[in-house]
Amino acid sequence: MGMTVGSALQVIREKGIGERIVYFYVVDEDERLAGVLPTRRILTAQPETALADLMIRRVVAIPQTATLMDACDIFVLHKFFALPVVDERRRVLGVVDIGVFTQEVLDLGEPQEVDNVFEAIGFRVSQVRGASPWKAFKIRFPWLLATIASGTAGAFLAGLYEETLARALVVAFFLALVLALAESVSIQSMTLTLQFLHTSQPTRRWYLQAARREFLSALLLGGGCGGVVFLIVAVWQRALMSALVISLSVAGSVIIACLAGLTIPSLLHALKWDPKIAAGPITLAVTDVGTLLLYFSLASWLL
Repeated sequence: MGMTVGSALQVIREKGIGERIVYFYVVDEDERLAGVLPTRRILTAQPETALADLMIRRVVAIPQTATLMDACDIFVLHKFFALPVVDERRRVLGVVDIGVFTQEVLDLGEPQEVDNVFEAIGFRVSQVRGASPWKAFKIRFPWLLATIASGTAGAFLAGLYEETLARALVVAFFLALVLALAESVSIQSMTLTLQFLHTSQPTRRWYLQAARREFLSALLLGGGCGGVVFLIVAVWQRALMSALVISLSVAGSVIIACLAGLTIPSLLHALKWDPKIAAGPITLAVTDVGTLLLYFSLASWLL
């Protein structure tokens, strides 16, 4: 850190650098990260300039506990070409450059993204491409049973709460909206979880941290969506209790959906099942049943 530009360039010439170096990281006497110097800045500065006067002191770094997906997120957020990896004392352990990120993007490129869409409904494109009708049926039909099961459970629940629906017809009006919101959120959470499982090995600590993050996100998402729906129902139907039931159901279903999208792929992974194939149908089925049970129960208690 106490070096000048001239002495730093002398060290660089003696030791040599790789072709892809775009930043030089400055450390203090305790080997802790103190700043960063873009290559252009050090090459165009006067030799007598102190590195401490030239460096950028606010440095974005990746903790050594971060996953590859975490690093990709930081690259996207800050648009840097390289990032230092540091330990808990901010000592530099290494550098991750943009090549890792672009390779990850290539791994998740268009062919994989196409597969991901179909995996969410229970099969891979490669499984059905060129398959006979009977083979395609055997691949696709088992996962449709999860949808049939959840639909049957939904119909059964609707029958149990038939009097409630007849008493508060507005609840039936917004049933599709509540289910659609819950399913959309569950797919978002499931997709994020599958991306993590694609690059990293889950642990109990990771799950607890992810569950806390998803729960807090669900509170915000559920509160926002529930508030908007409350205003719509209150203004349109002029029924405040019905508006309260529907908005609370929206908020609760979003929490259920977030946790289901995280938990089910993680559980399937722990059971050595293929979460990319099984997670979609099962997650949506669990989300639908949980949402309907919450929706009808709140309507029965409060209306």
